[in-house]
Amino acid sequence: MTTYSRTREFKGATFREVDLSGARVVESNLSGVVIRGSEVAGMEIDAPWLIYGDPLTVNGVDIVPLVEAELDRRFPGRELRKAEDPEGLQEAYAAVERTWEATLERVAAMPAGTVDASVDGEWSFAQTLRHLVMATDLWLGQAVLGKEKPFHPVGLVYEGAADEGFDMSVLSNTSPTYDEVLEARADRMAMVRDFLASVTPEELDTPRTNPWNPQAPETTRTCLHTVLEEEWEHHRFAVRDLDRLEAAEDH
Repeated sequence: MTTYSRTREFKGATFREVDLSGARVVESNLSGVVIRGSEVAGMEIDAPWLIYGDPLTVNGVDIVPLVEAELDRRFPGRELRKAEDPEGLQEAYAAVERTWEATLERVAAMPAGTVDASVDGEWSFAQTLRHLVMATDLWLGQAVLGKEKPFHPVGLVYEGAADEGFDMSVLSNTSPTYDEVLEARADRMAMVRDFLASVTPEELDTPRTNPWNPQAPETTRTCLHTVLEEEWEHHRFAVRDLDRLEAAEDH
């Protein structure tokens, strides 16, 4: 199968009577794409930033609010991720911790090797936890706490981050054990919990620097919102793939 990578060849293109069945589009810009009179049965869209973009309409219906409501139903506590005050943020993160605790118990009961299994080329469960260590270090350790060396060496950043200016040398090139990942993850979750236990409403309004885009306005509050968003989106990815691994075991 032909692979197209990092190309602008199809920008503004029109596809008419083209067979794209089974195609896979990863980390690409499809904003503004219009699909008319096409067969989309079985089509799967996974867009973590859906709520931040323009409406996504299917047969004239904006489905973004419907998707958000359904995700909140499936993942109790997710609806708290935009809490504004210290108490609300504490409750929101407590919900995150409960959710991940249950998921860790689920993984512990699955066959050996599950934590390192990849589904369709996505991050394994262990890699997902490593990324959340990095995300916590980036948005709390660096952006809010201003640590000189905020990054734990087990942290994992997405492919292409170096192209956006991320210093990859701050992370380890080794492959940590799952126990090491769990230890780093527990430490970083405790860091968030401890910070939320003492943060004041005034501190939540403190201006901060966006680690990816220094020109973008941020506050302590919005940085914490990003931490919560990362937690819920990557939890969704993780359980999606765990479901598929379990389904494969059943067959």
